[in-house]
Amino acid sequence: MKKKLKVFSPFDGQLISELELNNEEEVENALQKAHRLANNADEAIPIHERIRILEKTADLVEERMDEFTRQAAREGGKPLIDSRVELNRAVQGIRESARSINQMVGHEIPMGLTPSSTNRMAFTIREPIGVVVAVSAFNHPFNLIVHQVIPAIAVGCPVIVKPASTTPLSCFNLVGCLYEAGLPGDWCRIILSDRATSEKLVTDSRVSFLTFIGSARVGWGLRSKLAPGTRCSLEHGGAAPVILDEDADIEDALPLLAKGGFYHAGQVCVSVQRIFVHEKIVDRFSRALVELAKKLVVGDPIYEETEVGPLITEQEVDRVDEWVQEAKSAGAEILTGGKKIGSTCYTPTVILNPPDHTKVSSEEIFGPVINVYSFKDRQEAIERANQVPFSFQSAVFTKNIDAALDTAKRLNASAVMVNDHTAFRVDWMPFAGRKASGLGVGGIVDTMLEMTEEKMIVFRSKLI
Repeated sequence: MKKKLKVFSPFDGQLISELELNNEEEVENALQKAHRLANNADEAIPIHERIRILEKTADLVEERMDEFTRQAAREGGKPLIDSRVELNRAVQGIRESARSINQMVGHEIPMGLTPSSTNRMAFTIREPIGVVVAVSAFNHPFNLIVHQVIPAIAVGCPVIVKPASTTPLSCFNLVGCLYEAGLPGDWCRIILSDRATSEKLVTDSRVSFLTFIGSARVGWGLRSKLAPGTRCSLEHGGAAPVILDEDADIEDALPLLAKGGFYHAGQVCVSVQRIFVHEKIVDRFSRALVELAKKLVVGDPIYEETEVGPLITEQEVDRVDEWVQEAKSAGAEILTGGKKIGSTCYTPTVILNPPDHTKVSSEEIFGPVINVYSFKDRQEAIERANQVPFSFQSAVFTKNIDAALDTAKRLNASAVMVNDHTAFRVDWMPFAGRKASGLGVGGIVDTMLEMTEEKMIVFRSKLI
C-alpha cells in the first residue's frame, strides 16, 4: 500500500487532502520518459503549438481564478487578498512566457575578419537544455510553480516538478490546466516523494537543469551533489535591508514598508526585515510603524478582511518567537507584538535596535517581524546592512538623488529599490540572489534563457 501525503490547513490544522506519494519506480519512469523526449527532436512540440498551449492554459487559470485563489490561500496560509494578487500574477507570467519565446534567439558571428576565417559564415541558435527538474517552495504555491515549470514548457524542455509537501494542490491545479490545454502528459510530471527519493531524482545524471526554490541549507547541499554537467539555479532567502535617510518621506514610506515586512506574515524571500533609520527621524518613524502594525487584522486567510495569516507550521511559530525573545534578552526593545496568537499565528512585531549578532538581525526571520535600527552616519548603516551572508533585494528612501545613487552603488544587493519596499517585483524583471541568497537569475525571460543553450553553426563555402 502506498504512503500518503497529508495536506493540512496551516491556520486551523484541518485535513485538506491526502495524496499518494510516488515511489522510486515511478520516479524512474518519469525520468526515462522525460529523457527520451529531450533527446528525440522528432517528438519536440512545435513552437506555435507551445504558444497555443500556454495561451490556453492562461485562459483556463483565469477562468478558475476564484477556485484556485481559495485553494492557494487555504493550503498556504496567504490571505485571500494577497492570494488573489498571486493568481493574477500567475496568469500574467504564463502569458509572458508565451510572448517571450520570440526572444530565444541567437546572433551572427562575424567572419572574414582574418584570412583564416574567409569563406565562412557563422551564427548561433538557442536549444532547450534538456530535462528540467523543479523543486519548489510553499510561500507562493501557484506562482512559484509558474516561474519554474512554464518557462521549461515554453522553451521545449520536459519538466518534472516536486512541489512543497505542505502546498502541493496548487501545483496540481496548474499542471491540470496544462494537460487540458493540450500538453502531452509526459512533458510535465508531478512527483510527490520523501527526501531520499527526491534527492535521487535531483541528482540523476539525466537531469540537465535543476531549478530550486527553498532554504539555503538544502539548496547548496543539493548543488554539491548534482551530476557532472547538470546546471542549476537556486533561489534562497535574505534579510532585506532598507536605509531611511533623514530627508525620507516617512508618510510615503510607512505603508510600503509595513506591507513589505508583514505581507504573507513575512514569509517572503525579499521581505522587509532590517530598516536602518536616521537618528533624527527614528522615533517618529518607529511610533508610526507600530501604529500600522497594531491595526493589521491577523487570522483565517480565507476571510476577505484578513491581512496577516498563519505561519506555515506551528514549529515555525515557535522558532520565530524564540528568535524574538533572544533579541529581547540581548537588550532589544519590543515596540509591539512579540507574542503568539494561538499556535499558528504571530503578532506583527516591531523590534528596536536588536544587536547585530542576534538571529533576528543576522539570519532570515521568515516571519512577521521588522527590525528598526537607529543610525547617525549613512555609510555605517550601509556597512551594517551588508554584513550578513545574504544579498538579495534592498531599498533606500531619500529625496537626495546623490545619496540614492551612492547608497545603491554601495549596498551589496542584486537589486536596490529607491523609495520603494524590498519586496517589489514584476515577473519580467530579473530576480536573483547574491552570496548565500542564491545562484543564477529568475524572472520569466531570464529563466527561459537559463533553460536553453547556445549552439554555434559554421558554414564553409567557396561561394561565401
